[in-house]
Amino acid sequence: MRTRLTPAVAVLAALAFIAGCSSESARTASGDDESATTTGAALSGTIIVSAAASLTDSFTTIKDDFVAEHPDVDITINFGSSGALSTQIQEGAPADVAAFADTTPMTTLRDAGLLAAAPQIFARNQLVIVTKPGNPEGITGLGDLADAGVISLCVDTAPCGKFADQILGDAGITVPAVSISRGTDVRATLTAVTEGDAVAGIVYVTDAASVAPQVDTVDIPEAENVIASYPIAVVAATASGELADAFQAYVLSDAGRAVLEEAGFLAP
Repeated sequence: MRTRLTPAVAVLAALAFIAGCSSESARTASGDDESATTTGAALSGTIIVSAAASLTDSFTTIKDDFVAEHPDVDITINFGSSGALSTQIQEGAPADVAAFADTTPMTTLRDAGLLAAAPQIFARNQLVIVTKPGNPEGITGLGDLADAGVISLCVDTAPCGKFADQILGDAGITVPAVSISRGTDVRATLTAVTEGDAVAGIVYVTDAASVAPQVDTVDIPEAENVIASYPIAVVAATASGELADAFQAYVLSDAGRAVLEEAGFLAP
């Protein structure tokens, strides 16, 4: 004897079948999405970071920490004067991320349409007078630099040189041109003092701290000092945007900031 379903029962059976299929499809899709979200794509590739010389120690540590988390990543850092690095990028030198010691050279890149997005400030810095150990010339402030002997300053196209000139100018201090030795960047300027080629110099607080046993420091009063703001940005021409973005994010993260603050940088 054949069993016949009433129209109402047939409809209910069909709806149950469809609901079951839909539930299974939804579960499968949900499982796929969860797997994609939790797994994610591992970072890999190579980037070049153009960074201010005053970031040498900090960015070397940040790079090592970042690569330790992403072993398939290779990062080359080109350290130098921010002004020179900006010019290099304008002239087509390869760079994926730029991190400078002043907003001016970064603004130049932005105005030329060479940045992928607006730059972000990730640290600040101030300047200090450094002398030979023991401060043999007895330098107590900016005024003593006028006749102390050879004074090491950065070139005026480097932020550290621009800021030093600004500080001396605002204080009404004139160091004779024949007594000024100009370094290509802050590290070269500092080396002139540590190696004895200059009796004193003006460098960033963080650079002085990096060679603390080799120099004495003389504070520049807050009212006469300059605050240097450090911007970072991804370069528009990068072929490794995801990696460049990730490195920038790491610099801006709590982990990156901890490294910078340990070196003596001020918070943004």
